[in-house]
Amino acid sequence: MEYKQDIAQRHLRVFEDRSEYYAENGEKEMFQEGAISTDAKKRIKKIRDSFENGFLDNLITDIFAGKEGIDIGQISLLASECVNALVDSLTSEVGRALIGLSVMQLCIKSIEPEQNIRLHKGSANSASFSWVEGISMRTLDKKYVTPTLRKYNLLRLNADGFMMTRSLAENYPYTLLYKANLRGAREQWLLLVEEVERQNSSAIETLKYLLSRLINAASDFEDAADKLLKSAHSITPYFSDRKEITSLLKQHSDISDYAARLLEINMHSLMQAAVETGAFGVIEVKPLSQMRSANKKHGNIGDIELLEDDQIVESWDAKYGKGYLREEIEEAVEKLRNHDYIKTVGFVTSVEIERTDEIQKRIDEIEQLYAIQLEVLVLEDWIDRIFNTAIESGFVTEKEMSQNWFITYCEYLSQKRRINAPIDEPCLDWVNLLVKIIENI
Repeated sequence: MEYKQDIAQRHLRVFEDRSEYYAENGEKEMFQEGAISTDAKKRIKKIRDSFENGFLDNLITDIFAGKEGIDIGQISLLASECVNALVDSLTSEVGRALIGLSVMQLCIKSIEPEQNIRLHKGSANSASFSWVEGISMRTLDKKYVTPTLRKYNLLRLNADGFMMTRSLAENYPYTLLYKANLRGAREQWLLLVEEVERQNSSAIETLKYLLSRLINAASDFEDAADKLLKSAHSITPYFSDRKEITSLLKQHSDISDYAARLLEINMHSLMQAAVETGAFGVIEVKPLSQMRSANKKHGNIGDIELLEDDQIVESWDAKYGKGYLREEIEEAVEKLRNHDYIKTVGFVTSVEIERTDEIQKRIDEIEQLYAIQLEVLVLEDWIDRIFNTAIESGFVTEKEMSQNWFITYCEYLSQKRRINAPIDEPCLDWVNLLVKIIENI
């Protein structure tokens, strides 16, 4: 993608009460700071009312139903290239926030063309940072945009919204000079804002194109997920013990991007499958936390937590590729004061445990102080522990437990068990890779 310009002429001047953005052609945009104006209030009301009346929801529904065509002629070549790059950048770790933000900005501009989508903060409170002609994008995101994109599975976002990302909240306008560290198609997002603000590309047509690309990506995932589940059910009858599943899932995580998250999913799916046999009595498995959920905010101790009467009684934290866990143990101790019913706190590592004498000494001290059982296990030992508990109950055999675990894992990745595992990362690459592994068995 080429975007030729004399960048020496482009700059941003920041004053005490305003910012001035100078484009490469010397044109100036001035952004006054302060409580929102009367005109801004009118625009904000129009935008909110439109969202309330289902603007985004109805648009997505109509695109799904084929009722909304896209006038490509009103979309600039640069804007279409930016949209393509944004959607193509979507991975398990990056890209989602910028896509969600792009959807919201295009919605705002489609509803109210006079609203400047560079100005992401607007407040009537003089004590808060605000642009006179700005709008609170964080409010719109959490109330309207993120819930709608999640509803249609177009973008797997944290329920708190993409605008919770601190890097999107800097007190500077969204221009080509926005310096915050952003992961994903950062340049393309900023170029898209430029194209729409300069009226080089129709906001509504660009929005429909972006939503259409997301819908197609969601459709691709559904096809891949169906293929995985079909392959999984076909091969599962040939599995007979835990070692086969352990080896297969270890291979999957080791060659996948963000293997640490897959270890969490792996362990959680095993625990869920084991509890569903009835071997653990009234114990329930707390749903898997979202990847970016802060442990302290959500009251978590570990990645896999067992509940009895809604109280955490057992917790296990997955640690991929990390053998020295002294820091993690100390962090867990800090959380114990908020959990009176916890009996077991454990850590599971995918590698050999390091400095065992030091770790065991500290474990002994903690167990005496808090009257809990604290354990550090390698993955294979933890798997044996769960399997043995399930099998000894008499409710399930080794073969059945192995098969249940594998199917549960595949259902997690295929987004078929969102009550147990609300995984907000796009799983397409994980799913496709697991299908290839199965096909090569």
